[in-house]
Amino acid sequence: MPVQGETREKIRTKIREPKHYQVIMHNDDFTSMEFVVDILIDIFHKDQLEAERLMLLVHQSGRAAIGSYPYDIAITKVQAATARAKGEGFPFRMTVEEA
Repeated sequence: MPVQGETREKIRTKIREPKHYQVIMHNDDFTSMEFVVDILIDIFHKDQLEAERLMLLVHQSGRAAIGSYPYDIAITKVQAATARAKGEGFPFRMTVEEA
């Protein structure tokens, strides 16, 4: 029960979902299809069929969105994938775009 003279204030907080960013995978003529599928499974947690479908979409279209994530997660996944590609000698390229 409020004390006489006490003022109660209602605070409204709006919780917003973080903006999402698309991870775009770009095709090149040197990175193996097997490597791309492995990246999609290991880093982006796609199943085998989805990974193969996305790899073929990138191969045929030149680029494709492979997932939508909050900015920090998108950047972390791209950095992990490109570091692995560099270690294996592939010129693999991914970018992050606002969704």
